[in-house]
Amino acid sequence: MLRSLFAGISGLRSHQTMLDVTGNNIANVNTTGFKASAVQFQDSLSQLLQNSMMPQQGAGGQNPAQVGLGVQVAGISTNFAAGAPQPTGVPTDLMIVGDGFFVVQSGGETLYTRNGGFSFDASGKLVSADGALVQGWTAQNGAIVPGQGVGSITLPVGALSPATATTGAAVTGNLPSESAVGTQLVRDVQVYDATGTESSLRLTFTRTATGWDVADGAGATTSLAFVDGVQTGSGSLVSGGITVDLAKVTGFADVSDVAITEQNGKAAGTLSSYALTNDGSLVGTFSNGETAVLARLALAGFVNPGGLEKAGSSQFRPSGNSGQPTIGFAGTDGLGGVISGALEMSNVDLSQEFTNLIVAQRGFQANARIITTSDEVLQELTNLKR
Repeated sequence: MLRSLFAGISGLRSHQTMLDVTGNNIANVNTTGFKASAVQFQDSLSQLLQNSMMPQQGAGGQNPAQVGLGVQVAGISTNFAAGAPQPTGVPTDLMIVGDGFFVVQSGGETLYTRNGGFSFDASGKLVSADGALVQGWTAQNGAIVPGQGVGSITLPVGALSPATATTGAAVTGNLPSESAVGTQLVRDVQVYDATGTESSLRLTFTRTATGWDVADGAGATTSLAFVDGVQTGSGSLVSGGITVDLAKVTGFADVSDVAITEQNGKAAGTLSSYALTNDGSLVGTFSNGETAVLARLALAGFVNPGGLEKAGSSQFRPSGNSGQPTIGFAGTDGLGGVISGALEMSNVDLSQEFTNLIVAQRGFQANARIITTSDEVLQELTNLKR
């Protein structure tokens, strides 16, 4: 049989594969996190018709004469170039800027994806659109413990920010130097004990012949003296275990704005909102104004991302040629950063794909023509005997 007949068949098969890959790319042009593939061809075996010969005395060398036996698919590579960002405004929609993959667990298998379309389910777990559990680290007391293994990220809806007892307060502002002796100014601030119970700390400023006396009404007193409006010492007052800093109080004329501006205690608070930051941290805001890290997303990197196997749902699994994943935080160890409120779209280039479609179609037609031509030759051979 003619070699060209089988070469044409191999061409049909290879270009059919190219058509299949191109069609899949076009079908996924709007798939979040999809990575386009490309077919690479290589020639098949070649039949040696004449060996090569070395140059000899009086005769030149000869090159080998070979006839190729067709084409075959050398490989189908995945293009991991970043897709275009698509803003969504949804805080749980995440996009990786740079290298890396989100880590998810589905059916007990750990997979990797660039599709950051996540949301919280009814149990508070962060999941992908197909229900895979997003992996990361859960914070303990507002911090990620070094060496902690990755696990599912859960939003602690009933989380509390503990109360903190007030141990310090600060007074700022000015005490008017022109005030008559005996003038009193009263200032209050709310303070807290270790259980978060609120009480009032009241300070009374009384004008004296030499400056101002400060008293808390419970027996704690101190005196402030000024030279040209500036304190001659660093005043402070201890009231019920609370150290009140008076060093920033001034004593110029015509201004009376002294106030207790700071205290370091707080009541207990409940989780009121959350946000995902650019380093992959889930940060909670509590009703007492405190913020704390609740969890942090894990990112994975591979030595050879092209060796990953597609597992569907824009997810990948490691293979023998991808290398083992390196798990880390966003922005470390060569891993990219994370953007909240945006998704990475497909990196399919339609203009390139339609060009590939034309090339594959014409290649298929040309190989089909080889088969018909070979058939005509065989027909001529059979017509020799009539």
